[in-house]
Amino acid sequence: MTPVRIFISSVQGEFTGERERVRDYLRGDPLMRRFFEVFLFEEVPASDQRPDRVYLEEVERCDIYVGLFGQDYGSENAEGVSPTEREFDCATELEKHRLIFVKGAQEDGRHPKMRSLIARAQAGLIRRRFATPAELVTGLYAALVQYLEAKEMLRFGPFDASGATLDDLDVEGMYRFIRTARRARQFSLPEETPPPDLLRHLNLLNRGRLTNAAVLLFGRAPQRFLLSSEIKCAHFHGTEVAKPIPSYQVYNGTVFALVDQAVDFVLGKIALSVGTRAESVQVPVAYEIPKEVVTEAVVNAVAHRDYTDNSSVQVMLFADRLEVMNSGRLPPPLTVEKLRLPHQSLPGNPLLAESMYLLQYIERMGTGTVDMIRRCAEVGLPEPEFDVGAGFVTRIWRARKTTQSTTSRSRSARKQPENNQKTTRQRRFQPETRCPRPRASPPEPVGQPPRNRCHARYHRIHRSVPAGQVAQGREDRAGRPRQGRPLEGAGRLRLRSRPRTQPRKPPVTAVGDLEIRTQRRVIGHFRRRLGYRYLCNWRECPKQKKRHIEADFLKRFLERGVGEQRSIHLVDAGSPPH
Repeated sequence: MTPVRIFISSVQGEFTGERERVRDYLRGDPLMRRFFEVFLFEEVPASDQRPDRVYLEEVERCDIYVGLFGQDYGSENAEGVSPTEREFDCATELEKHRLIFVKGAQEDGRHPKMRSLIARAQAGLIRRRFATPAELVTGLYAALVQYLEAKEMLRFGPFDASGATLDDLDVEGMYRFIRTARRARQFSLPEETPPPDLLRHLNLLNRGRLTNAAVLLFGRAPQRFLLSSEIKCAHFHGTEVAKPIPSYQVYNGTVFALVDQAVDFVLGKIALSVGTRAESVQVPVAYEIPKEVVTEAVVNAVAHRDYTDNSSVQVMLFADRLEVMNSGRLPPPLTVEKLRLPHQSLPGNPLLAESMYLLQYIERMGTGTVDMIRRCAEVGLPEPEFDVGAGFVTRIWRARKTTQSTTSRSRSARKQPENNQKTTRQRRFQPETRCPRPRASPPEPVGQPPRNRCHARYHRIHRSVPAGQVAQGREDRAGRPRQGRPLEGAGRLRLRSRPRTQPRKPPVTAVGDLEIRTQRRVIGHFRRRLGYRYLCNWRECPKQKKRHIEADFLKRFLERGVGEQRSIHLVDAGSPPH
């Protein structure tokens, strides 16, 4: 942002202290130094230039002219005009924004030409008198704040959205708003009310232009004008912010869409219990955190945040809590302690709150935080926490996960079988027991393995060991089911005596679904459009013509003429004749 240049004009000898006081204040105040840049002639370094040319060029470059008029008139040139008067005349001619401060209330002792200059200034603008440097700084601060507000660089209350017009609003959404508000709150306007009338009724026009509230409520793309009005939602598996973020979404749209999308994001990540139809035909469902608690936290962040701040609303779901952060502040006389009790409603954005009330997003009774505390207590959750620091944070604690730890302790406390016998569940998950090899001394009888050993490989090896075809050895190790075993002499002899078989030809690939559908479309085209009659598929053709559509085969039929009734053999693999 380009700073606003301020030129301070006065007799340097008379206003040395005041000029330094104003300079130090404008450069030291956090608000003033953000917008303004002050110029003092005594700070110009030595150069080979005429003084009058330097200060007149600075007057031309400045945006605001500040004149300090006192007792002295200053040095005069050949024409009898002082630099102070020349600077004032230049600023007046260039139509600069002028601020005049006169020192002292008495005219006695004031130079005649200075009295004449003050009279000229008083005739064209409002001047302010001061007696001390502190009064000068206070008056200048008020005048500069008023200048920033007039230039829309500082905004209080409803403020304009730069460049937004009625074409940037969703007209259908405005009609839908009226219909919903009439059903929910007995809204007085009829459904066919034109959009401009609706905006005037809701006080969403400021000097004939749309306010930011109008864009946030009904805009087609509100983030085009207010970039920070989006909502950022993140889900972390742990209890701290850590990268990479498992789930991260940035939502845009109107305030109504922002609330709905953020609430759906949270509800899609937390636990959901489903009941039975014992009491009604509808299946009851209950979220880990009540839906109305999540909605209230998100609505408060959207409705009461500071939209002049560059930060966005953040919704962060951790393993043990939900945090909703926004850039708003608690307006006096509200405190964090008073939020736990019934209190008066003090919305940070009254225009947004009015429209959100009409659609039942809020109640405007100061009961939202109290309802959150009550609902959390009803489902056994800890009381929500509210924190005011760099912004406003709502912290909702999730249910403690004790089921897993209790189950593990109960399993470890079970009594083990006597005589070191393994249970069926233990044997089932041990690979060395599930698919073993016989030991050096095969068990008797040889023919049948134990009942719980059913692998086909076991049967083959078990029968081959007594026949001398496979060498004896230790049973398989866990995790190595393909471990080999050397052949004995009988096994090698049997392998050599096996007849060699011809390598198998790869199976013929059937015609795919895409080809079949294409062939059927071609057949339909020839039958319906060209008048051909379909006789058979390729399987019923002579052997020499058992092939797909060939160029020469199709060409012979097309050369006979389209107008004649001809029959054609087309490929339709596996489909019956039409």
